[in-house]
Amino acid sequence: MMKLKMSLIALGLSLLTSFVGAQTADHRTDSSLVRNVFSEVLAHGEAHENLRILCKEIGHRLSGSPSADRAIIWGQSVMDRYGVDTSYVMPVDVPAWTRGDIAEATATSHEEGTMPLHITALGGSVCTPQQSWIEGPLLVVRHLDALDTLDAKNHIVLFNRPMDPLLINTGAAYGGAYDQRGSGASAAAKAGAIGVLVRSLTHALDTLPHTGSLRYKEDVSRIPAAAISTVDASALALASQSSKHPIQIRMRMNCRDLGIREQGNVVGEWRGSEWPQEIITLGGHLDSWDIGEGAHDDGSGVVHTLEALRALKSINYKPQRTLRFVLFINEENGNRGGKMYAKVASEEHLKGLRHVAAMESDAGGFVPRGVRMDAPDSGVDLVRSWSETLEPYNLHYFGRGGAGVDIGPLKKLEPRPLLMGLVPDGQRYFDLHHSSQDIWENVHKRELELGAATCASMLVLLDRNLPTK
Repeated sequence: MMKLKMSLIALGLSLLTSFVGAQTADHRTDSSLVRNVFSEVLAHGEAHENLRILCKEIGHRLSGSPSADRAIIWGQSVMDRYGVDTSYVMPVDVPAWTRGDIAEATATSHEEGTMPLHITALGGSVCTPQQSWIEGPLLVVRHLDALDTLDAKNHIVLFNRPMDPLLINTGAAYGGAYDQRGSGASAAAKAGAIGVLVRSLTHALDTLPHTGSLRYKEDVSRIPAAAISTVDASALALASQSSKHPIQIRMRMNCRDLGIREQGNVVGEWRGSEWPQEIITLGGHLDSWDIGEGAHDDGSGVVHTLEALRALKSINYKPQRTLRFVLFINEENGNRGGKMYAKVASEEHLKGLRHVAAMESDAGGFVPRGVRMDAPDSGVDLVRSWSETLEPYNLHYFGRGGAGVDIGPLKKLEPRPLLMGLVPDGQRYFDLHHSSQDIWENVHKRELELGAATCASMLVLLDRNLPTK
């Protein structure tokens, strides 16, 4: 009996030693692969040049626009050149809208006279009637529910709630101020207003208006809505408090709706060698607003995705699972691309294809800090177990929630895939976001490359370490 007991103990120790040895070997292999990825991207990366082509030769890529069509063709051609097994465009019907070439406003006060205002139409806004001037007294509010007790009839309402400067997470500050841009026009129209100005969603105090989408309610009349610079919004709010007479606002815009057009998500697939029926997705959104070049939002995510493909091919990586690279359309004003991708993914599940993980880059091309996850505890624990492998690259943030807009609809899949979003340092992101300064020159080459290498590394770690079912 003693000999049997000793034999079992010896066997147990042997198995434990083998397991620990295998884990150590896997860790060493993971670390070596991640080092190879970073070396490849930092030494031979093409992300910055690809971003230059996207921004300078194609330009902005508003959904439904001819430049978005050109970007779709370009994105697929790059995927093919980098060696995907197959590429295709997944059709998506998207809204087409044009800003036009007129967005003007002035403010006239009894004390100060008339001053011009820096505005731009919010995405999807209607034009001013007959594309001519509207005029009305200014009403300044900070919250939508303030209109419940104020007389806004025939006024032009200014929503002037800044992003919360006390929040370290600038994305959370943006989300906390978003309702005035997204829903302010309908709230003001319901209260009788004839037009809306919304303080630009940025911490910066400057004269740049930052655009973005709005959502009109179906049962409320549609009134013109524009973003106004933070400097002008602050000046109007101060003047309205000190003036003994109403401040008069005049504004006109000639934006217009162009209906629905068919465009699509660009998809490239690299078939896995062991479990090809399991899919890991990496993507960013191809569309952008039209007053800049969409360099950070989300040209950076686009070239992160393409560079991850190029780098993994260059180091001769052999994926176990199918890697799918996706350039989504229409994230900015409808998320129809993300919703269509999830719909197709649901149909694929019925055919035996299982989406096990997805990663999104849509927070700019700044230096990466880690990832944010929408995942059960087991998935979060798995990713956090890679901290030692990722620590040499200053990747230390592994938070929960908010993985990304485009991959968000995949939450409805069963079993639910592990979703993650790249987290760059976001302190300067909203200085440029949705503005005329979101251009190629304002993306740092090395920071962009570090983000691409991070995305590629996460693909490798997911592919090699996710449990197989």
